[in-house]
Amino acid sequence: MAMEDEDNNTAVVATNTQTGIKKGGDVGDNGACIDRQPDTVVHQAGLNQTAGRGSRSGTGAPAATGIRVLKQRNIKRNGSRGCVTRKTRFGSRERDWLKGDTQRGCVCLYGATVDPQPPASGPQATSTPQTDLQLVLCSTSTTVEELCAQRDGQGLYVQLHGDLVRRLDPSEHPLQIVYDYLAAMGYADPVRVQQEAANSDLSCLIRFYSEHPVNADQQERTLLKGVFSVRKGKTQLHKWAERQVILCGTCLIVASVKDSLTGKMHILPLVGGKVEEVKRRQHCLMFSSAGSQAQTYFVNFDTLADYQRWHRQASKVVSQTVSMVDLSCYSLEAVPEYLFYSQDITHLNLRHNFMSLQGPGGLLNLPRFSQLKSLNLSHNRLGVFPECVCEILTLTELNLSCNNLHTVPVQIGNLQSLQTLSLDGNHLNALPEELGGLSQLNSLGLSFNNFSHIPAVLERLSAVDKLAMAGNSVESLELCTLARMSHLKNIDLRLNGLRWVKSESLEAVSQVTQLDLRNNCLDSLDLSSICNLETLHCQRNQLGTLTLSGFTLRMLHASSNRLTTVNIYPVPNQLTHMDLSQNLLEYLPDWVCDCRKIEMLDVTHNLLSELPSRLLNSLSLRKLLVGNNRLQRVPDLLDHVPLEALDLQHNKLAELPESLFYKALNLKYLNVSANALESIPPSSQSEESLSTLQELYLTGNNLNENCGALLVGHQNLRVLHIAYNQLLSFPASKLSKLELLEELNLSGNKLKTIPSTVSSCKRLHTLIAHTNHITVFPEILNLPEIKLVDLSCNELTEIQLPDSLPATLQELDLTGNSSLMLEHKTLNLFSHITTLKLDQKSTTTAGDSLSASTPWNHGYSEMTGQRNKLCVSVLTVDRFGDGVEACYGIFDGDRNEEVPRLLQCTMGDVLCEELQHSSVDSVYMCNTFLTSHRKLGMAGQKLGASALLCYIHHEPSDPGGYFSLTVANVGTCQAVLCRDGRPVPLSKVYSLENCTEEMERVKLSKAIITEDNKVSGVTCCSRLLGCSYLSPWVLPKPWVHTEPLCSQDEFLILGNRALFERVSYQEAVCTVQAVRDPRAAAKKLCSLAQSYGCKDNIGAVVVSLHIGEDSCTCEPPVSTTEPRGPPPAPVPVSMTPGPSDPATLSSSSGIVSEFNSETSASEVGSEAGSTASDEHQSTGPASRPERRCSLHPATTLCGIMVPGSGGAGTHPGLFQRQPSCATFSSNQSDNGLDSDDEAPLEGVISNGSKLEVEVDIHCCAFQLRSGAPESPKDLDLEKRGSDYPNGKMRRQNSVVVSATNGCLLAVCGREIADLKKSPSTSSLFGKKLSNGSVVAPEDSHNLIEVALEAPKKKSGYFTAPAQQDPEDQLIVPPSLEQEVREQLRGQSPLVSAPSATSTTPSSKDPVWDNPHPPAFASNLVPGPGPAPILQQEVYDTAL
Repeated sequence: MAMEDEDNNTAVVATNTQTGIKKGGDVGDNGACIDRQPDTVVHQAGLNQTAGRGSRSGTGAPAATGIRVLKQRNIKRNGSRGCVTRKTRFGSRERDWLKGDTQRGCVCLYGATVDPQPPASGPQATSTPQTDLQLVLCSTSTTVEELCAQRDGQGLYVQLHGDLVRRLDPSEHPLQIVYDYLAAMGYADPVRVQQEAANSDLSCLIRFYSEHPVNADQQERTLLKGVFSVRKGKTQLHKWAERQVILCGTCLIVASVKDSLTGKMHILPLVGGKVEEVKRRQHCLMFSSAGSQAQTYFVNFDTLADYQRWHRQASKVVSQTVSMVDLSCYSLEAVPEYLFYSQDITHLNLRHNFMSLQGPGGLLNLPRFSQLKSLNLSHNRLGVFPECVCEILTLTELNLSCNNLHTVPVQIGNLQSLQTLSLDGNHLNALPEELGGLSQLNSLGLSFNNFSHIPAVLERLSAVDKLAMAGNSVESLELCTLARMSHLKNIDLRLNGLRWVKSESLEAVSQVTQLDLRNNCLDSLDLSSICNLETLHCQRNQLGTLTLSGFTLRMLHASSNRLTTVNIYPVPNQLTHMDLSQNLLEYLPDWVCDCRKIEMLDVTHNLLSELPSRLLNSLSLRKLLVGNNRLQRVPDLLDHVPLEALDLQHNKLAELPESLFYKALNLKYLNVSANALESIPPSSQSEESLSTLQELYLTGNNLNENCGALLVGHQNLRVLHIAYNQLLSFPASKLSKLELLEELNLSGNKLKTIPSTVSSCKRLHTLIAHTNHITVFPEILNLPEIKLVDLSCNELTEIQLPDSLPATLQELDLTGNSSLMLEHKTLNLFSHITTLKLDQKSTTTAGDSLSASTPWNHGYSEMTGQRNKLCVSVLTVDRFGDGVEACYGIFDGDRNEEVPRLLQCTMGDVLCEELQHSSVDSVYMCNTFLTSHRKLGMAGQKLGASALLCYIHHEPSDPGGYFSLTVANVGTCQAVLCRDGRPVPLSKVYSLENCTEEMERVKLSKAIITEDNKVSGVTCCSRLLGCSYLSPWVLPKPWVHTEPLCSQDEFLILGNRALFERVSYQEAVCTVQAVRDPRAAAKKLCSLAQSYGCKDNIGAVVVSLHIGEDSCTCEPPVSTTEPRGPPPAPVPVSMTPGPSDPATLSSSSGIVSEFNSETSASEVGSEAGSTASDEHQSTGPASRPERRCSLHPATTLCGIMVPGSGGAGTHPGLFQRQPSCATFSSNQSDNGLDSDDEAPLEGVISNGSKLEVEVDIHCCAFQLRSGAPESPKDLDLEKRGSDYPNGKMRRQNSVVVSATNGCLLAVCGREIADLKKSPSTSSLFGKKLSNGSVVAPEDSHNLIEVALEAPKKKSGYFTAPAQQDPEDQLIVPPSLEQEVREQLRGQSPLVSAPSATSTTPSSKDPVWDNPHPPAFASNLVPGPGPAPILQQEVYDTAL
């Protein structure tokens, strides 16, 4: 029956309890089509599934006018038991109806009892199916009222980001709300918006409820009630009686009649009283009020749970010193009616609710609180100032911030006791004159409104001493206006677009002491008339000149301007702190040296060529920062000075003052990195040193080994960075004197050994000595506090270890030591280390060299700094997709590690997926970020990360032409391309400080921006992946830029905020040019950033490019319809290679077969950590021709491109790559705690430790059986069982498969090619880890299997990454199985021979236009067995 176009009044409902399938439909009384569907009993996955067939001829109620109930299409997934998954519910008619208009779509309605539960561990465990989900097909014009009328419901509720739940107005349009939300995120294509609205993951961002969801914890804190045995008084004269008891607000309420609230109510105030356990009666509490007339009630509870709940809540109330009730963030529309019995309430917090005016508990009833002094109604979407609060005459504090208010009523003048009024974050542009009558008002918040001038009514508010008007539109400030407001002392005019500060009269403004003009548009500033100014903030303007009065000036912050001079008169003798960094100063004003109390002076990033001698010899200066200038010398110290910190990095110093260390005896911090020093001054004039120096940074100079003797006098030294100098050795006798040393960085020198006396440094916890010529492993593993050892890029050949390693050792990096040989015993000793990085050796064949030939290679480095956990992850895939392409990314979570890891695991797959849908760079990159944002699930609700993704590819219009680089980013991660030796920035920094248009956008959306330029005090970034609770202020839409690559492009640098804050683009380019090796270059960048003062996590990726003029000589053959990227594998499993796989690891690699892997779906199978495989795999129009040049070797296997299969000595069906650069790493902190003492996770090695292997892989071995399967005896399953204690070999449907922990994976030619092309091929070829590469489970005696990097702990975001949707575990009725088979065969060509070429449709229609893409037969491997059942890929609404 055809669907009519009913855009305005069509709502189609299908519930998930109706899971049968019926072809036809009955006609209801009004002509609507109603499909009769039986109920189906579905058992838990992994068990014997028996479905009740039910009656197919039941009767149903007639549908409402214009309402059509359509059938669902439910298909059980082919394959093993335990592999049931959700599929689409749309039949052909539904798809045709949806495709007819993009203003149609579906909305999911959840019931009130949906409570997301973490999935159980193990692939066979699933959550209990829910039955209160409805799928509603409707149009954007369908209203809530229409939906409720069809459902006989009372209303609809919407929840954003798993947070508050709001009741929708009857006139609102649910589907339009979803579409508007997706459009605000960044989706532009209406068809894509329609598809995204039907995706299950979206429920973590926006979800609808048919009833108000029940939150037991919220109910407990809001209201407790029940019928219990009660006795009044402490004597035995009173008898026990059953009474209704209520605990609400600050009082205990006892009814005088059982089960009724109509009689007299006994009120017991609890604030300041007591709640005690009655020991002689079980589950009994004694409640007592405070004061001399105290009353007592005994309440006997029925259960222990009730007893504990009441005891917990009552204890909070009695412990309060004031009568305060906090009901914030409860999604309340009204306060509980029982709350009005608590007449002693003085403070009521209703922030972040949806309070309404009407109703028994509405705002109109708040005047019933006779003693209320403080009322917080901020963030309630009121829209109109509630005049009823003006009747609460006892109020002294009122907060109405962020309520979309446009006016303030004149009744505000009634609140004569009001002292604090907060109206921030509204749309106010004027204030009533009646406000001036509030004589006691001393605090008025007007920030982030629409005022264009300072309201004149402030002249009458004589008690107000602070003008809080940040984030308004005051473009001009008349100082004479401030002079009339003689009571204002503190002026905050940040973020106003202020252009002029005018002083037309000579009248002094004597009352203002603090002035904040940050983030405005001022080009000059003369504040000399403000004669008593103490503190001035004018950072991030465009100031060229600054003139101030110095009579009382104490603090001056004027960084990030264009200042060439600062005029202050008279000399500011009270000045203690001055920040003039990032300006254009060529000299310091003379008055600076005359300041008698100056303690901190920051003039970094200026153009200073000399320092005045009087400044350095100041008797008050304690901290002097003069880095990044042009200093050639530092004046001598004439006398003892109190200097404690001195930063002279990035200058042109050839020497330091001889007397520096023995004249500045208080000096604790000295940084002279990036100069031209050839020596350092002595620590003292005699043998006895009084030096207190604790941190010394000498990186990037010309120091030699003679400086070692001069360091001995600094016996209090804790941190020593002397990297990238000319040290040939370090004197052993001198190192032993530095007994308090904790961190030592000797990287980038010419050391051949580290002295054995390093064992004297008992407090040493970090040793970094990469990029030297060290041949002997130092004696540092017996140090009791050692945590990190980095000896990468050296010449180590062997390691001699003690019998046991210190438990504190967390990271050991030995990569880049090509001659290093490790034994089995050594690896066993290393098994407990959190991160062990090694090179993995492999035999090389002719095919390997062909398959590894790409025009680029990479290196990366990550450093934790002074953090206890690494919150930076990188993605590096040299071979991406089905051709010569690459993908690189970096993700910075600031203080969380969950989101960067999830992005690292999923973003490459999402890009693969999006390349199928579009060939337009801005479209597929933008959608990659938006989809990744959605896939973060619950983890992305409160946490977020900066992200940068680089994709190197050929243009689809010219597959044989030059390469292009497409870059997309959000947040503060950046990419720089070196072209002809010059840096070419490719990314955009999305921070409020750096991006004016983003600052304006966030201001217009009425976000509160704190003084440190953070949105709501959380993040300085205006665009992030995750942090969805900050929407619409923080968005996931990226900046996208495509740059054509040419032969002049040398390399690409990716880095996070911490890197480029310390290392400029030009210095980064020069650094990499001098090193050339990408891995060593990345390590040097991170080491330099640390030596320049960075304490945070640092991440860097260096991609070396070798793109010549004649790089590509391909002649495109006949086009194939092979898609650009693969559908990733749906279930991560460990694959057991067949016994005939010939590729083996070299025995010299030291890797042994005792390492095995234990992979479970619970580790990475969650929705947040899942790959893009739950998306529909439609094919894009951009097909890639076959490439035949030396850069693009390709061989066809079953129509699939297999690199390296044409090499000599290789099997034609063998997919080979060369493994290299393995990294052994156990779990890092995964529970969000910044802690060093986490309990170790259960692992897979015999001693209980967990071992991970990070491999930058170029090859893995896997071979398709081309003959009949061998018998189990021939397969030597007994031997396999001994090597794989957690896995078994099976044969099913004539396909060789591997089962690990109950998960089965059938392997065919198409799947191999798809997995090969996927960046996360963990389900077949290994586990993708922090370098974005894949670990190959090699089939050899020396076997490594990989423990998944996702944590095993059943806590945090990994167990429940997305709000759990009701599971649909579906079957096909027997009567329809044949029909389904025929439909699938008609759309799915079989590949029955190795020479068959696989083809896929290339239509660009929406996904429901092609719900059944081709699925390849599972009998690619010939052999006996039952008829194969094809797997079906359909559009997944995942609801």
